[in-house]
Amino acid sequence: MGSLGSAMPTSGTSSPFFRRRSPRLSRTYNFGGVDCASMQPRLYFVGKVLLAVLFTAFCMSALRQTSSLAGPSKFATHERGVTHVLVTGGAGFIGSHAALRLLEDGHRVTILDNLSRGNMGAVEQLQALFPEPGRLQFVYGDLGDSKRVNEIFEQNAIDAVMHFAAIAYVSESMADPLRYYHNITFNTLTVLEAMKTHGVKKLIYSSTCATYGEPEKMPITENTPQVPINPYGKAKKMSEDLIKDFATTADLSVMILRYFNVIGSDPKGRLGEAPRPELRKHARISGACFDAAAGIIPGIQVRGQDYNTSDGTCIRDYIHVTDLVDAHVKALDKAEMGKVSIYNVGTGKGSSVKEFVEACRFATGVNVTVTMLDRRPGDYAEVYSDPSKIQRELNWSAQHLDLRESLADAWRWRKRHPDGYSVAMI
Repeated sequence: MGSLGSAMPTSGTSSPFFRRRSPRLSRTYNFGGVDCASMQPRLYFVGKVLLAVLFTAFCMSALRQTSSLAGPSKFATHERGVTHVLVTGGAGFIGSHAALRLLEDGHRVTILDNLSRGNMGAVEQLQALFPEPGRLQFVYGDLGDSKRVNEIFEQNAIDAVMHFAAIAYVSESMADPLRYYHNITFNTLTVLEAMKTHGVKKLIYSSTCATYGEPEKMPITENTPQVPINPYGKAKKMSEDLIKDFATTADLSVMILRYFNVIGSDPKGRLGEAPRPELRKHARISGACFDAAAGIIPGIQVRGQDYNTSDGTCIRDYIHVTDLVDAHVKALDKAEMGKVSIYNVGTGKGSSVKEFVEACRFATGVNVTVTMLDRRPGDYAEVYSDPSKIQRELNWSAQHLDLRESLADAWRWRKRHPDGYSVAMI
């Protein structure tokens, strides 16, 4: 899940769901020694049975009283004025920032993640920030396990789903396409089936500009033809199609957000993007820049310098993660029953890879070296958004437009957490 993402016993977490256990007697009674044919009065036998029944009734009453005093889990009960949001992939980079914003806005949040790409440290940070009962819970689970997903929906009173969970590297999708179709498309089907079974009517879906492929015209609007050129984009488009087809048969409120290249981190330094060493070969350019600035790798390898762009390198639309999360919150508030709405979420401005590297050098203060390599399979030359629809309909626009400042936010967190959430430097 973005870690569904990509979902375990944890210390300090609240119970992932409310369970009712049937009370069991702590002792048994043996009636085998009674000889009904003897002269012993039958009342003796009946008395023992009555005594056992009364004892059992007393124990059950005590258990019910204890349960009543503890009260039902807030996560298992709908509460007027409180929206309970299930955040799939909520331990990941984008999902954790979304959970932070939802909690700040007073929502109840359940994070579902299998931790394949997420980070428990992000969840623990959120739990430390919002320790009050009924605010945040973490549930370990994999969206590929339909039985587990249905259990979570059954045992929690969920009002809306923000579905972030997904693996999301273009090069990895080219090397292992079946994994991407399973992780993205099949898992989205599992979520939709659980929503249908349990009557959850609101969905905010995390999609991508990769569904457009390499359009002939820039900027990209929501009406730009979707012709994805890599399995990641194809799997996301298939998920969109599943959602739209299902929505025609159910009274759903759906927002599909197609966003562009996400950078930055919480400006207050509470959350960030933890590096995953095993994924460095698929790393996004921001992670590679920071690895080079930290001396972990000797420099940056830029794939492709012969594209039909101003400086020969790819052009992308880089959006700050807090701006992206703001779009999700506005989408949650504005979702209309029985309607599927689709929005591009970007700055409307493209920056080349060379411009990005210069911004990274400025933000880190390190003159990272660059090696130019051949193109990477599945990449496209130029992609940036036209965000006018989301500005017009949701009153949303990106606020962090300076690439250097956005990277500086991320670099500050990375310097304090060189090994991710496990260690913080003072």
